[in-house]
Amino acid sequence: MEENKKKITIFGLVMMIITAIFGFGNVSNAYAQMGYGSIIWYILAGVCFFFPCGLMMAEYGSAFKDAKGGIYSWLAESIGERAAFIGTFIWLASWIVWMVSTASRIWITFSALIFGKDTTQHWSMLGLSSTEVIGVLGILFILISTFFTTQGMDSISKVGSLGGIFTVVTNIIFLIASLIIIFANHGQLAQPIHGMKDFITSPNPQFQTPIAIISFVVYAIFAYGGMESLGSVTDSMDKPEKTFPRGLIIASLFTIGAYVIMIFMIGFSVNYNSVVAKHGVNLGNITYIVFNQLGVYLGHSLGWSAAASHTTGMLITRFVALTQVLGFLGAMFILLYSPIKSFILGSDKRLWPEKLTRLNKHNMPANAMWLQAIIVCVIIFLVAFGGSAAQRFYLILTDMANVSTSFPYLFLVGAFPFFKKKKIEHSFVAFKNPFWTNLLVIIIEIILSAGIIFTCVQPILDGDFETAFWTIAGPVFFGLVAFIFYQVSSKKHKMK
Repeated sequence: MEENKKKITIFGLVMMIITAIFGFGNVSNAYAQMGYGSIIWYILAGVCFFFPCGLMMAEYGSAFKDAKGGIYSWLAESIGERAAFIGTFIWLASWIVWMVSTASRIWITFSALIFGKDTTQHWSMLGLSSTEVIGVLGILFILISTFFTTQGMDSISKVGSLGGIFTVVTNIIFLIASLIIIFANHGQLAQPIHGMKDFITSPNPQFQTPIAIISFVVYAIFAYGGMESLGSVTDSMDKPEKTFPRGLIIASLFTIGAYVIMIFMIGFSVNYNSVVAKHGVNLGNITYIVFNQLGVYLGHSLGWSAAASHTTGMLITRFVALTQVLGFLGAMFILLYSPIKSFILGSDKRLWPEKLTRLNKHNMPANAMWLQAIIVCVIIFLVAFGGSAAQRFYLILTDMANVSTSFPYLFLVGAFPFFKKKKIEHSFVAFKNPFWTNLLVIIIEIILSAGIIFTCVQPILDGDFETAFWTIAGPVFFGLVAFIFYQVSSKKHKMK
């Protein structure tokens, strides 16, 4: 198998990180939830969470560059096997929830690509509601994606790199169009700024209380989630001790800057009350509404006819949808395989049934991946057929994904001081002072905990117990399963 192994270069790594992390959906979701007020949270999350965590992951990756288990190996060497098993199990569960969300949202993307707008709320089939139709299609998408991903690493790296390139191109198009709009309108913003309060408060009535505003930190953290999943491909990199840290830092700086600039630039063409607050706008289709408005407003700003402006909006929407399709597919292919490899192949094989650790002819843990696919499909079915309307359906999916993705960082960040005490030799060292390292870890843990707790509490205060249940269920359920599974398996095989 060694001769077939692909060496990932620094450019390939940066593209894979951008594909797995950066998403226009995070930009538009931020604007929909908090308007300009989301900028400060994305900066704080980038500076206080993403960048220092990126350096921590770089140190982990540099120290364990030959480890097949990715973050499982990192945690096991730092805080022990049991805590590593539970933490990695919750981390794997977070990507299962992400797959549930993405498999549903991608059909809005296909709709935007084909029709130039979101038509999914009007889809029906065999007496099923639009939400239920999306659920059925999401299940089909997971099954087809799993089939292709089990065919080997080639398809993963190719789609991932292509998606990253298209993401950068679309980002450039957005910047150019927004700059043309602001110059054509002589600096006048579609969403005017009345003072500094616009960068602190939200025009969204659901984000007015202190608890709701603080809970938004989970949205910001989620926007930077996914980087650690690439730790498991360090053994496929060219000179990993140099490539991993450099690629991570380059991608981090790009991602933080792009998020901040693009959130602000949405206000060049999108007025919150007249566009975002309209009926039918939800967290599933907000991205395409924003980019359609960008094209329409660009035409108006340049004095084009209404028909030409409308056509421009449709074209931009379709191009962004194409980018999103490639991005979703690239991220999906990476995350269908990478977390499974990190966990099942990296942990003690005695903990798992032999079939789950078996590799197919393409060197993929196909049986484990198909079990994962079944779990994802069951969750999609339960959420889609739970009776929720579209707006609530996508809110549930978003909150589930946000909390489940943020939760594992409590383990990864919390384990870092123990990792440093082990004094494992590694070529890349970013944190040298133990006091400041520990203080930074405490601050990040407080930020994470506060965001997660308030995100779970807010729907309860609003009386939305369905959203609260699904938001809390992921980490708690999978954490309990991990604890019980480890206890039973370790006793069965008399593991210390």
